[in-house]
Amino acid sequence: MFRAILVEKSESGQSARVAELDPSALPPGDVLVQVERSTLNYKDALAITGKAPVIRKFPMVPGIDGAGTVLESSHPSFRAEDRVLVNGFGVGENHWGCLAARARLDGNWLLPVPTAFTSTQAMAIGTAGYTAMLCVLALERHGVTPDKGEVLVTGAAGGVGSVAIALLSKLGYRVVASTGRAAEAPYLTGLGAAEVIDRATLSAPGKPLQKERWAGVVDSVGSHTLANACAATRYGGTVAACGLAGGMDLPASVAPFILRGVTLAGVDSVMAPMALRREAWQRLARDVDPARLAAMTQEIPLAEAIPVAADLLAGKVRGRVVVDTTR
Repeated sequence: MFRAILVEKSESGQSARVAELDPSALPPGDVLVQVERSTLNYKDALAITGKAPVIRKFPMVPGIDGAGTVLESSHPSFRAEDRVLVNGFGVGENHWGCLAARARLDGNWLLPVPTAFTSTQAMAIGTAGYTAMLCVLALERHGVTPDKGEVLVTGAAGGVGSVAIALLSKLGYRVVASTGRAAEAPYLTGLGAAEVIDRATLSAPGKPLQKERWAGVVDSVGSHTLANACAATRYGGTVAACGLAGGMDLPASVAPFILRGVTLAGVDSVMAPMALRREAWQRLARDVDPARLAAMTQEIPLAEAIPVAADLLAGKVRGRVVVDTTR
């Protein structure tokens, strides 16, 4: 038997609990993993609370991220005792995920844990940090270098924002962090932000073209925030959009794109190809500052993931949450 968070649905609604499950209940897959650490991402919080229809079938073990040790494998790339990680691929949505002590997964979804990281560090990065790295790669590919000007990071106190700030500042960019939590300014400057601004300056409807400021943007908010970020991006700049915490809509104009040559680069972490995932994790192993990663991370036992999920959606959680699935 193993412990897992199990989300079930009945006529009275959706509920989540810590359950004792038999390994025979695990879904098909060619790699059985002893999960050591998972994470609590925004999508996991939505799945656990039922605030959005993230889960495609019930019952479901949530957890889009996991890191641990292979117990059994019939996949040619992995064998027992290999350290592996998974991010996305529908895990925790339509295939049982990693907020559990065990997971049976498709080996084609797995990557080796970089030797630079423990399982805890790999999950402190998790999907949020891996997505942040994909955003940094998007900016770099479109020519946004530190000498081009400031980079805005929205949703700065969240997981994607926290890792993005740490990465960009280490790479030499001047980072401006946008947050609705003024009390988190010391935390954000500690991660490397040169300036902290109030998200209210971006979250209301704005002009289609605004004073040019940003050479690049990492946006996890969407809606008016993304529209205003695009409107204030400098000629030839790039906006990497990866989230929708503020809404799925984009009340924007084409003006920044056709008058200033701004690029809006969509960043998807769920189904990203393996070559891109490998590149992102190789860069993370090189560019993550372990001290800053530790400063943005808290660790909780499995059962606490349920109440913390509600706190995360309420904006009461900063940085990254690692879930110790062994306790």
